[in-house]
Amino acid sequence: MARRVGDQAGTRTHTQGTAQEPTALKRALTTPLLYFFILGDVLGAGVYVLVGQVAADSGGAVWVPLVVALLLAMLTAASYAELATKYPRAGGASHYATRAFGPFAGFVAGFCMLAAGIVSVAALARGFGGDYLSAFVTLPVALVAVVFLGLLALVNARGIKESTRANVVATVVEVGGLVVIVVLGAWLLLRGDGDPGRLTQLGTPEKGAAAAVLSGSVLAYYSFVGFETSVNVAEETRNPRRSYPRALFGALATAGAVYVLVGLAASAAVPTDRLAASSGPLLEVVREAGGVPTRLFSAIALVAVANGALLTGIMSSRLAYGMAKDGLLPGALTKVLPGRRTPWAAIAVTTVLAMLLALTGSVATLASTLVLLLLIVFLMVNTAVLVLRRDPGETDHFRTPVVLPVLGIASCVVLATQIEAAVWLRGLAIVAVGTVLAAISAARRSKRAAVEAPDAG
Repeated sequence: MARRVGDQAGTRTHTQGTAQEPTALKRALTTPLLYFFILGDVLGAGVYVLVGQVAADSGGAVWVPLVVALLLAMLTAASYAELATKYPRAGGASHYATRAFGPFAGFVAGFCMLAAGIVSVAALARGFGGDYLSAFVTLPVALVAVVFLGLLALVNARGIKESTRANVVATVVEVGGLVVIVVLGAWLLLRGDGDPGRLTQLGTPEKGAAAAVLSGSVLAYYSFVGFETSVNVAEETRNPRRSYPRALFGALATAGAVYVLVGLAASAAVPTDRLAASSGPLLEVVREAGGVPTRLFSAIALVAVANGALLTGIMSSRLAYGMAKDGLLPGALTKVLPGRRTPWAAIAVTTVLAMLLALTGSVATLASTLVLLLLIVFLMVNTAVLVLRRDPGETDHFRTPVVLPVLGIASCVVLATQIEAAVWLRGLAIVAVGTVLAAISAARRSKRAAVEAPDAG
């Protein structure tokens, strides 16, 4: 109990912005930097490969499940906006669940986020060393993954400001590539080679319109995943109560607009069956239009993958740091570089784990559980908003209407029902590991409390 009261007191110290603790992180993020951080995380590598898969599930009207997925993501984003401005500190969902339900739930939420983040970084590292890189040079994937992760760790450790500035450049490149696709799609239509009729074709031979939209929305929802990682840098944001909601909703709206335009361009430019069969659907638009080298898109995809891995690596290290501050992970993870004030211990541990996963070659089987793991976390976050309404917090924090977290809870349940049984088995196995570790952590806390009780008396 003493530890938890101390944690809450520490949270209030951060909330008031004094941040005088030796492990306090530097407040260096402005609203524009945070906006690009979130936008860069959402506009990751997924958009370059998922359009074809969404088309396979939903038909030619790819834009419909993209819009539905955006609206569903906004529901949970509203809950994150309230909690991040109410408790602006690293730890994110883990910290919110700890406050609402206790340290056991906080550990499980944090573990799910850590598992998803570390697996995502490992998968992106292997993706970086795959086909896109082969367009320029052929190297062993394992070697590329290890070197790639090491370099990302160095950028991460150098500082949040430097990392987010690199993200701004990478995000501009990513968005520039997507703008090229939109322009090429419009050019194809103007010269009479596209088919705008495909934009209203909803459904497949196996699924009706409603089932197709729901199925496609699960995949499209993955495209918007990434906004939740930004709460882990709220402690490093200047005036988070003002900056965070603006950056979050602005970035999601921008990403949604870009995705819808890309979906419209790709579907109108390329026949649906060809789009669905391609592992590089946007390259099909480039080939159909002509005039743009296909290797250009390989370069853009590499930037997208690297940027996504960098931002997810930042999230994972800050989450581990925040959980350690809450007493849910070893205190050694709270160590920061004296000058840079970045959590070097958390960065090192999460990077090593990502390297090990990348070397095993089993990352592909875990990657499909990312959405399920995050839906579990989102369910807890949306519920935590309602539970924590009894804690007034600061009077000027963002407050979402009650109906939005309720709808957010419903959206998580509906999307989870669309996930395959095999993925559920893998996801539940990971959650089971987190539950066991949480029980061990709880037992250790109880033992410490029992030892300290006589002294307190």
